[in-house]
Amino acid sequence: MREKVVEVKNLSKIFKQYKKKPGLLGSLKSLFKREYISIDAVKSVSFDIEEGEFVGFIGPNGAGKTTTLKCLSGLLFPSSGTINVLGFTPFDRKTEFLKQISLVMGQKNQLWWDLPAMDSFLLNQEIYDISKKNFNHTLDGLIEMLDLRDILNIQVRKLSLGQRMKCELVAALLHSPKILFLDEPTIGLDFAMQKRLREFLRGYNSKYKTTIILTSHNMDDVQELCARVIMINKGELAYDGSLDGIVKKYVREKYISLQFLSSVSQTDLEKFGEVIEYDGVSATISVDRKDVPLVSSSILKSLPIDDVDIKEMSLEDVVINIFDKQ
Repeated sequence: MREKVVEVKNLSKIFKQYKKKPGLLGSLKSLFKREYISIDAVKSVSFDIEEGEFVGFIGPNGAGKTTTLKCLSGLLFPSSGTINVLGFTPFDRKTEFLKQISLVMGQKNQLWWDLPAMDSFLLNQEIYDISKKNFNHTLDGLIEMLDLRDILNIQVRKLSLGQRMKCELVAALLHSPKILFLDEPTIGLDFAMQKRLREFLRGYNSKYKTTIILTSHNMDDVQELCARVIMINKGELAYDGSLDGIVKKYVREKYISLQFLSSVSQTDLEKFGEVIEYDGVSATISVDRKDVPLVSSSILKSLPIDDVDIKEMSLEDVVINIFDKQ
């Protein structure tokens, strides 16, 4: 059994937000008496994460994902509950703890904008007290894996978004952290660059057994990288388990996509299931999972079929349906 590196028990985080009435009168009143409202960003969330796991945090905007990540990395002080990461209480911000974690946020830069990326790497070497031998060895490996050798001495401001994100990952991994927190690492990147970053993260996790915790709205990131997902909605834990488990728990139907040799009426299709898409010569219907074999057989006997494809609902659609119901 692998060692637990993250233990969270009944984590809650409440923010107070200033509420001002509109207009000049409201502004004047606020000078003497301010009204605040409490927002429960995270409500009594509990989970454990083992060494080497690649875990996806998913949920809609404002669900509490990033707040949870910031509590785990020590950037936020929880309102209640306990957090243990690598044997430390994160918000104590002890040097020994900070040297074992790293946080990469897709919408925030840690590199010096007007300097080459190499200068930021050298600065991180000093900050984390990395020996020259270890620094050169780690840097060479990361440069090779991410194909960065030709851009190290170019100003960060002149790099493409994809190149900058690669350099952000190098800066975050130079000190060989045991836990890597990733918040929307592929945001704004094109499909090709997203794929290359996923390949790097998958290979890095496999090679170094680094525990990686990922938040992303891109379900392709989650589906291709994470064996386990933790779903948070309105600050509460909605699901914790495998990707396959989500489908088994929440999805009661499959999609049957059909191509016809000749036009088929929508009325004829409705006899077999709920019509999701229809244009006369092709259609997609939703059918209860247990009825798929029987319905498929009946369709082949009754309709002029050219091609049939049976598939699961996409992870993105599954998640949207779960949140809509909740």
